[in-house]
Amino acid sequence: MKNLDFLVTMLLILGGINWGLWGIFGFNLVDYVFGRVWIDRVLYFLMGVSGVYAAFCWKNMKGRWVKK
Repeated sequence: MKNLDFLVTMLLILGGINWGLWGIFGFNLVDYVFGRVWIDRVLYFLMGVSGVYAAFCWKNMKGRWVKK
């Protein structure tokens, strides 16, 4: 599950950076890097699913990463 948590976190970071660049400069990083519409759609879908996963599983994710 830690691998999934890591993937979700990386997708959320990528999404946050992309939205920040879009808001400030009007620059779409995902489109620039991948340049294909279908890949963009898949990445945006995965970012959205990651956000939902993180929202509903935040406490479980936090518990897996806290050292005991």
